[in-house]
Order: sequence, then C-alpha cells, then structure tokens
Amino acid sequence: MNIISTQFQQLVVNRQSDRAYKTAPVEKEKINRILEAARLAPSACNAQPWKFIVVDNPEIKSKLADTTSSKMLGINHFTKQAPVHIVIVMEEANFTSNLGSLVKRKHFPLIDIGIAAEHICLAAAAEGLGSCMIGWFDEAAVKKLLSIPKSKRPILIITIGYPENDIRKDKRRKPIEEIVSFNAYK
Repeated sequence: MNIISTQFQQLVVNRQSDRAYKTAPVEKEKINRILEAARLAPSACNAQPWKFIVVDNPEIKSKLADTTSSKMLGINHFTKQAPVHIVIVMEEANFTSNLGSLVKRKHFPLIDIGIAAEHICLAAAAEGLGSCMIGWFDEAAVKKLLSIPKSKRPILIITIGYPENDIRKDKRRKPIEEIVSFNAYK
C-alpha cells in the first residue's frame, strides 16, 4: 500500500462520531479548509444542491444546540459543547439532476449531501478535529433561528471541535464477507 492509501485508510479507521468536545475554539483556517473539501464534493449532474451555514457565534450556537436535544429521549445534549456547527441546507438541484431523480426514483440531492457531509467529517479528522452528524433536530426552529427560507430544508447539522479525549472506540461493523459479494447478490 502506498503512503497516501495508508494515510487515507488510517483517517477512515480513526474517524468517529465525537460527542464530547474541548472548549477551545476552532481556527478559521481549519474551518475554511473543511468547507473547501465540502465544496469540492461530487454531486449528480454537478448540481451542488447545498448551502453550508457555519454557526460559531456562542449565543446562536447555544440556541441551535437546543434544537437538537431531547430531554425525553436523552439525546444530543453534547451539542452545546461543540464550538462549531455546520448546518447543511438542501438547495434546488439543476434540471438534469431533478430529471434523473424523477426517472430513477432516487432523490439525488440527499445522496449528494451525504457525500458532502462525509467530506466535511473526513476533512475535520484530517485537521485533528472531531465531528458528529446530527439528523435529529427541530427543523422549524432551525429555519427560524438561521433565517432559512420556507422553501429550503436543513438536512444535517455537523458538530465540529477538538475531541475531549483521544480515546478511539472500537468500530462494531459487520464482517466484510457479510456485506460484500462479487458479480451477483449473494
């Protein structure tokens, strides 16, 4: 394996959803490099159906974090700790992407946003930062808080910051032979 393959493999192995962050701010240069990685993500028919809203203002960030947590379910309370939140808003795709979505019955903008989101998380890991994708949040409250137009939809919130510790959890994944077959579904 060459050095780049080894570095990328190590990045993938080490990247995890971090749910505890240090209070240290994240440098703007690092955020800019992460956003550039997201900007360069591929998309169906080059539609680029996304807008990224970086939330680092402490007051707004605290209110945004409130939209993600649920006392009843006891989830996402860690979001208040993260120094940066990136909200991914789904934008209208171009004609060919929309046509492809209709013909193939696959909503390509959601796939594209997933790719861009993983670019964000891997770029964050490459910068020594932790991240966590959040899909559970009050969409109406997020739209109101961030002045997102009614016609747009926030799809994901990604928390970013320096992980509280360097402990890497073991990844519980299905064995490769259970999820991969060659030349036919087996």
